[in-house]
Amino acid sequence: MLEKIDSLISEVEIFNADTAEQLEEFRLRFLSKKGHLAAIFAEMKQVLPEDRKSFGQKVNELKNKAEEKIKFFSEKFEFKGDETIHGLDLSLPGEPIQLGSRHPVSIVRNDIVEIFNRLGYVVAEGPEIEDDWHNFTALNFPPEHPARDMQDTFFMDDAIGMALRTHTSSVQVRVMQTTKPPIRIIAPGRVYRNEAISARAHCLFHQVEGLYIDENVSFADLKQTLLYFVKEMFGEKSTIRLRPSYFPFTEPSAEMDVSCNICEGKGCNVCKYTGWLEIMGCGMVDPNVLENCGIDSKKYSGFAFGMGIERIAMMKYTIKDLRLYYENDERFLEQF
Repeated sequence: MLEKIDSLISEVEIFNADTAEQLEEFRLRFLSKKGHLAAIFAEMKQVLPEDRKSFGQKVNELKNKAEEKIKFFSEKFEFKGDETIHGLDLSLPGEPIQLGSRHPVSIVRNDIVEIFNRLGYVVAEGPEIEDDWHNFTALNFPPEHPARDMQDTFFMDDAIGMALRTHTSSVQVRVMQTTKPPIRIIAPGRVYRNEAISARAHCLFHQVEGLYIDENVSFADLKQTLLYFVKEMFGEKSTIRLRPSYFPFTEPSAEMDVSCNICEGKGCNVCKYTGWLEIMGCGMVDPNVLENCGIDSKKYSGFAFGMGIERIAMMKYTIKDLRLYYENDERFLEQF
């Protein structure tokens, strides 16, 4: 047994560690619960009484030498001035951690939601793959109606009548079918249309649509709601104008323009020197739509509006090409 201890002492004396990992292996081999010292202590009961003193001295010598080795190399690996720890020079500057940023479409979407939340609107969501009823028919788009050509989309299968939704108005239909008035919702989401991709158009984009249904809702309520939104989004000096238009699901209908926030309505190349920028469509909900969704059009009225989030972001950040939103170019995205 004494010979074994002497052999272990020699092993400790010649031990040399080049890395912290080697030092840890040495510590586990000698001082852990399953190491050499633990095994030797377990065998002490087999040592004759007259040999126990010398045996104990040898064991203590082995333990002390092992601890000294560990202490020596631990201090060596610790950081001192410009020295290293675990092979790393801690005096060097750390590698920069790149933080991501929110996408401009997400930023503007959240801003729009927050503004309408202050007016009591809640967020409603629905599926992106819709049936013909919710996407067209319930919204006063009967089959073969020419207005459907304005919202040509990607059909999943003509036999089952499923398609990628062309607007989030389908969410409005689902809410009106399942909720009794008063209804006050906004429906943000991704929509699809079969359009050629260019600087001002894309086959997919994001919308926020709003719906307010209650008794005695008037066009004046619509106008004041949208004026409040524009002032909150683009600044107190912003103004709006409403131009007559046509949408199958609203009557009367209007396109809404906002005063150009670049030139403050004076005229520039962004607004084509008109002083106005079109941002959304709106109008009073057609009575046929209310009846299709099981709401009494003689008792209730309401208004709806819809805007493209990319369009609002283009105005807010003076972005000139819609395609930049989808190209994942870090030089563009890191600006936000």
